[in-house]
Order: sequence, then structure tokens, then C-alpha cells
Amino acid sequence: MAGSEVTSSQYIQHHLTNWTYGLNPETGEWGFAHSAQEAAAMGFNAIHVDSMMWSIGLIVIAMIFFRGAAKKASAETPTGFQNFVEMIVDFVDDAVRGSFTSKNNMVAPLALTIFVWVFLMNLMDLIPVDLVPWIAGQIGYYVFGVDPHHVYMKIVPSTDPNVTFAMAIGVFFLILFYSIKIKGVGGFVGELTGMPFQTNNMLLKPFTTVINLVLEGVNLIAKPISLSLRLFGNMYAGEMIFILIALMYSAGWVMGIFGGTLQFVWAVFHILVITLQAFIFMTLTIVYLDMAHADHH
Repeated sequence: MAGSEVTSSQYIQHHLTNWTYGLNPETGEWGFAHSAQEAAAMGFNAIHVDSMMWSIGLIVIAMIFFRGAAKKASAETPTGFQNFVEMIVDFVDDAVRGSFTSKNNMVAPLALTIFVWVFLMNLMDLIPVDLVPWIAGQIGYYVFGVDPHHVYMKIVPSTDPNVTFAMAIGVFFLILFYSIKIKGVGGFVGELTGMPFQTNNMLLKPFTTVINLVLEGVNLIAKPISLSLRLFGNMYAGEMIFILIALMYSAGWVMGIFGGTLQFVWAVFHILVITLQAFIFMTLTIVYLDMAHADHH
């Protein structure tokens, strides 16, 4: 697909377009988009089928493997896979113990789920950029008779802001829930309006209350936004670099060899990026929940 059949811009656009299902505003019918423009026209209510499929599929696979490791766990003769799973669990447990100072049995399982899930979604970025889209295109052509250029398949869910925002909003609701549960409605509102500026002057108090509410409100809303955009931005940039390097394969064998070398070097470096982004998302979630549990007086 990076060859003479399409231009470089069309190649990039194809790889960055999701497999989208939604309401076509021109025909008034629900269906799959056959172009990037049609996908964009479907608007907010459209569903990115590939993001849903890969993200849900990856966490289901993780659950199956972790369940298998738990069922076959043995203290006498642990297998290599059991040791690997225990290493991940111990790593997450240490992170929770180091950052979460309150008592909540939900936080550690949540942190483990987030770390494994985000890591697996990021890991899909190491699959060659043309492989799965090409397979999807062949299936679309030979099975459904669809032009391969109209078949879209993005396999890295964390390059879709809908996925990263959905996870961040889930964490945000937990922050609100535990903030109100631990501090009460009055305590939570008082935390938003009583800091950082404090005064006993009744004339100045309304002004400091409004200023505090604005500052703390922005700080609160910034948490899910920073969580989602940090993960999305880093993974989207990494995927874009892989796509740009892949364009070199259509420029002759010399550029192809050079591109292959760059691809390998970037893939090795990207292993650190995908792991670090999963760790950061997990750690910030733990820290934000710890702040929600902290009862400020």
C-alpha cells in the first residue's frame, strides 16, 4: 500500500483512519465508513470498531492468561510463566505501597489492570504497520468485495483519543466517588473552595472562595485530561514515526535497507516508551486516588 498505487499522504491517512461505524449524514443510513472523509462526517456518535475490538480483546486475553497462571500456581514447582506473572504483581504492589497511603483493597487490582491493559495496547505498536491493515484489506476484498483502500484497521487502541479519554474519565469518576465518600459532600466542596487562599475576613471570603473554586476546579479537571492526552500524544507520535519510516520501503532498496535499520532502532527504543507510558498512567492513577482519600483539615 506504500507503493505506486497510493500517494504518501493517502498512505498516511489510511493508516491513521479508524474502522468506523456510524450514521452517514448524506444517505441517512447506518454503516461502515468507506473513506476518511466519510468517517469524519459521522461525527461524535460514530463507533471506532477497531479500537473497541482490539482494546477489549487484549484485556480478555490478559485475563485468560492471568487466570491460567493463578489456577496452575504452585509453591513447590513454579513455572516460568508463574514467575513472570508474580514479578508483574510484585512490581505493581510495590508501586501501590509506595504511593498510596490509605487503605483500599480496590486500588492494587485496579493498578494492575491499568498497567497490563495500557502496556498491551501500547505493545501493538511494535507490530509492522502494514501487516494487519494488509490482512484486513485482503479479507475485505476477497470475502466482502470491498476495495482494500476502503478497509481501515488501526490496531493500537492507545493512539485513539476516544480510548485514552475513556480510561481517564473512568479514573476521574473514581476520584470523585472516593473524594465524596471519604470527605463527604461538604468536605469535598470545602476542599475545592477553601484552598489555597484562606481568610477569616468575611468581606474577602466570597472572593477567595470563587478564586479557590476556579483554581481547584481547573486542577481537578486537568487530571483526566493530562492522563489521556499524555498517553495518546506519545503513542500517536510513535505510530506516526513508524508509518513515516515505512514509506522508505517504496523508495528503492537502498532506502529500504536504511528504513529497516531505522525501524529496528526505533522499535527497540519504543519498547521503553510503551512500558514507561503504562507505568506513568498507573502511577498517576494511584497518586490521584491517594489524594482523593486524603482528608484535609
